[in-house]
Amino acid sequence: MTSEAKSSLRGFTLVEALIVVVIIGLVAAIALPRIGTSRYTMNAAARSITGTLSYAQRMAISQQANINVAFDAAQRSLRIHEDRDNDLAIDAGERVTVTPLAEGVTFGRGGAAPRPFGGGVIQLVRTQVGLPVLIFRRDGTVSEQGGFYITTISGLATGRVTDVRAVEFSRATGRTTWFSYATSTWKRGD
Repeated sequence: MTSEAKSSLRGFTLVEALIVVVIIGLVAAIALPRIGTSRYTMNAAARSITGTLSYAQRMAISQQANINVAFDAAQRSLRIHEDRDNDLAIDAGERVTVTPLAEGVTFGRGGAAPRPFGGGVIQLVRTQVGLPVLIFRRDGTVSEQGGFYITTISGLATGRVTDVRAVEFSRATGRTTWFSYATSTWKRGD
């Protein structure tokens, strides 16, 4: 090989490679904060909650007993009570499980416009041990029409309404549907 051919096969120097890595790091540091992960977090949280409520409905049908889902805003969780004797009281031997909301998610509506079910954060009339409760009956229906709102903790603190999601349930079917608040309107989630 000639010396000219050897010099054309040369690679990058260590300094050149380090400069490229530093430039990529700077671009990432500038771009990453602008990528909104809260939208994905909230969509996942809404899907998770509707999945939990659908599971409670299926349990009520399969066990032929009421399943009570209480909403604990202070603890940011759902309490699922398998009410075998359908008396709305947590008795010995009846299983109770607690499902926390996703990290960084809380009950709240902030400044988002209310859905038709109402403007309260958790819109339910019945309570169980002081918590609003939704009762899934053995035929798959629920105790009442209503819903609730969730948002990110940071979105609630800063007034960012695009983080708000609403979950609604139909009394006749027990079906749950979630909605996102974007561009000043509610859009049905998938």
